[in-house]
Amino acid sequence: MKAAIMNPQDGILQYKECPEPVITNDDQIMMYVKAAAIKNLDRSIASGSHYSNEIAPKPRIIGSDGVGILADGTRVYAISMDGMVAEKAVIEKGRIVVVPDNLDFITAAALPNAVIGAAMGLRFKADLQSGETVLINGATGVTGRIAVQIARYYGAKKIIATGRNPESLKALLELGADEVISLQQSDDSLIDQLQTIHNQTPFDVIVDYLWGHSAELILSSLKKQGSFTPKTRFVSVGSVAGDILQLSASTLRSVNLHLTGSGLGSLTRQDIGKLFSEILPEMFQLAADGKIKIETVSMPFEKIEAVYDLAIPDGKRLVIEMN
Repeated sequence: MKAAIMNPQDGILQYKECPEPVITNDDQIMMYVKAAAIKNLDRSIASGSHYSNEIAPKPRIIGSDGVGILADGTRVYAISMDGMVAEKAVIEKGRIVVVPDNLDFITAAALPNAVIGAAMGLRFKADLQSGETVLINGATGVTGRIAVQIARYYGAKKIIATGRNPESLKALLELGADEVISLQQSDDSLIDQLQTIHNQTPFDVIVDYLWGHSAELILSSLKKQGSFTPKTRFVSVGSVAGDILQLSASTLRSVNLHLTGSGLGSLTRQDIGKLFSEILPEMFQLAADGKIKIETVSMPFEKIEAVYDLAIPDGKRLVIEMN
């Protein structure tokens, strides 16, 4: 079969023939792959830079998840630990989500990673309640855009979104954000703007995809003088702007702050179970009904070598489509 294989030793991706995957136990089943998204996670795993990689990573099929068809014709989404950007992939029977007939494979392949980065943080780590105010830091990317839509679906009363790209920020207003804040302003101006909003409608939940300096400024803006501050649940999901930040102890002491992270390592087995049994099926159906939107750039499988490192417009997901 054809597969996209990355050699982390030289960083070269090849579209080539390779042996077909083999089912090794009764919990596995073969999927004929129809589409797979290429994400930053996939690139870091393939290059050997991801924290989960072995010390000397070997050449492997790229891609961690995708959509396809089972032998009986069932349309499914699944995760494969052995790579997904190939004509076939072995998947686990217990980690399958049926894809609605009226949802195209491209959208179905693009959506799950963004849902994991949005719904899991909002639901399990932030415990978002209907009527609350949500600030999404770094909302112009794929996952941030989905987070805006899911926060609205989960009942957020007010959604504030930050970002750098003016056009992308404007688009967030059409996706459900009530207010947008540009990160391309002075630190003092940004803090003033955040504090003004926070004083009027306190941030119940902050979902952060950037970390780094902008997260420092947001945390600083929460600082209060006096007692009885509103509780704010700050959930770190990404670190695009840097892995380290400085957090003042006085901020922690002056704010009722709950700081946590959302990633596969921070979620429980029960959370992951609900991801497959409840959240992804629900989000697939919302997408099929046109209530959640995700933008994609799709490319044919045979062009994978040329498009793997293609610069994709802000807020869009690259999806590889098989024949």
